[in-house]
Amino acid sequence: MKFVDEASIYVEAGNGGDGCLSFRREKFVERGGPDGGDGGNGGSVYLIADNDLNTLVDYRYQPKYRAERGENGRGRNCSGKKGSDIVLKVPVGTTIIDEDTREVIGDLTSVGDKLLVAKGGHHGLGNTHFKSSTNRAPRRTTKGTPGEKRNLRLELKVIADVGLLGMPNAGKSTFIRSVSHAKPKVADYPFTTLVPNLGVVKIEQHRGFVIADIPGLIEGASEGAGLGIRFLKHLARCRILLHLVDIAPMDGSDPVQVASAIIQELEKFSPALAARERWLVLNKVDVVSAEDLAVIKQNIVDALGWQGPVYTVSALARKGTEQLCQDIMNYIEAKAEEEASNPDAAAEEADFKAQMEAEAREQMRILVEQRRARKQAAKQQDDDDNDDDDVEVLYVP
Repeated sequence: MKFVDEASIYVEAGNGGDGCLSFRREKFVERGGPDGGDGGNGGSVYLIADNDLNTLVDYRYQPKYRAERGENGRGRNCSGKKGSDIVLKVPVGTTIIDEDTREVIGDLTSVGDKLLVAKGGHHGLGNTHFKSSTNRAPRRTTKGTPGEKRNLRLELKVIADVGLLGMPNAGKSTFIRSVSHAKPKVADYPFTTLVPNLGVVKIEQHRGFVIADIPGLIEGASEGAGLGIRFLKHLARCRILLHLVDIAPMDGSDPVQVASAIIQELEKFSPALAARERWLVLNKVDVVSAEDLAVIKQNIVDALGWQGPVYTVSALARKGTEQLCQDIMNYIEAKAEEEASNPDAAAEEADFKAQMEAEAREQMRILVEQRRARKQAAKQQDDDDNDDDDVEVLYVP
């Protein structure tokens, strides 16, 4: 199945049914009075988080959804039928944004979360409602109100506790295969990971966390180069980032420059995401000697001015990965306990995540606009070139 993490849809709630103008007509009953019923309410449009979905691909091919209109009222005080609601299933982790106002309407982060995105119109009133002691035969009714119409943007961000950062072939996919049951593609060429992969790391029977692997970043990613920049937004929900560095790259590149380039691209994309708790993980230590490892490690730490934790692992040989996962579990539990006991800490974390998502969304908007401008310029250039090459044919008598 194709992985699609963004989709634009149009939703329209049903209009409310109109009230009925009617009078009672029965044999031997004079001046029966008004008996016009009310219309039915229009159907609404809801989104619900479903754990069985992991992509928004269906909404690429079916972007328009309309709820049922409420029926009009009828005589004999019969009310119209309410329009049927529409409930659209989306993956857990979907953010809903109004494309016209750029307002974040809601965020569905748990299974079963339900959000009203377009409210159905209210029913109209029949003439029965307007009967009074001074107006025994009212001819007044009201029409149903129109349902809401909205252009929505759906953005999927995977739900994970830990996110992996690194250049292509840094060993991210190998790492997630080693510590979880996930089986992403692994090969000896760049960009083997094309979409985010999730893995569940089990520490004990009732202790574990979810780790996310995204396509590797390359230099210039913040300007749209490569694949990774598109998926960086998925890391906005993570509590901790692991920066994997290949200390023995196959292409002979300098690990120090590689590590610096990743941090620069991260800061350009989102300063808030760059400020997230991040641990440095030096991978493939089994292919260098202990002396070389110590030198490479010190050079990277000095060049980055690194103050956080540093781990040396071999994802392929599963060397050092167990201790790293145990430390991650302890950190996540400590943070969760702090937020549970301190409302201020929980509010600060929520604000921080909102800031990361807002910066990521704005950066993606800028990149999309730049891409459209380049396409438009290229199209204009092609049109101009074709005009120059055209041969003018004159028909003379």
